Order: sequence, then structure tokens, then C-alpha cells
Amino acid sequence: MDLVPCPGDVNTALTANRRRDTVENPEFAAFAARILRACARRVADGDVEGLAALVALRSELDEAITEAVAGLRQPQWSYSWSEIARVLGTTRQAAQQRYGSKPFCSSSQEAAR
Repeated sequence: MDLVPCPGDVNTALTANRRRDTVENPEFAAFAARILRACARRVADGDVEGLAALVALRSELDEAITEAVAGLRQPQWSYSWSEIARVLGTTRQAAQQRYGSKPFCSSSQEAAR
């Protein structure tokens, strides 16, 4: 029977519920940037068909950023719009407008647009 608390035991009621650990490391982002630059060089060397793939990567990146921001806003992390905007290098209002929740549209509403 262990009556003495272990050094790693934490009173969760007194501890912030937000982890500030880096989930992805800078080397991973640098690797992705090198891949994108290599793709751009390939297109610039005459692969005109590759241009569409490069544009599609831009869309993927935009979706990934939107998903990442949504994750940071989840209750387990609870990052504020000000904190997110600071990292993005923009204002709180701009970050919220671009990455905030969009109202749900049904297929029929989308078709009517």
C-alpha cells in the first residue's frame, strides 16, 4: 500500500488542463517545406501538368490549417483566438473570421447558391 504520493502525481483540480507541449516538431515542418519546394522546382523545370498538383497541395494545406485551428479550439486545449492569432501573425478578428466555425449548409442550400 503506497501512502506517499509519487513525485509525478498531480492534483488535477489545481493544475491547468492545457498541455503546452509541441505536438509536431520544427524538423517535420521543415521536411514538408522541402518537399513543396522540390515540387515547385519540378514544375518550374517544365512539368506544366504538375502545376495542378501543386495547386491541389495548397488546398490541402489550407484544409490542414483549418483542422489544426479547430483542434486547438477544442475543450481539451481551449486556446483563445488571441493566442491562435498571435502564432498566425494576424489579428484575433481575422483569425476567427477565416478559421472560425462556418454555419452548416445542407446540400439543397448549397445548390441554391
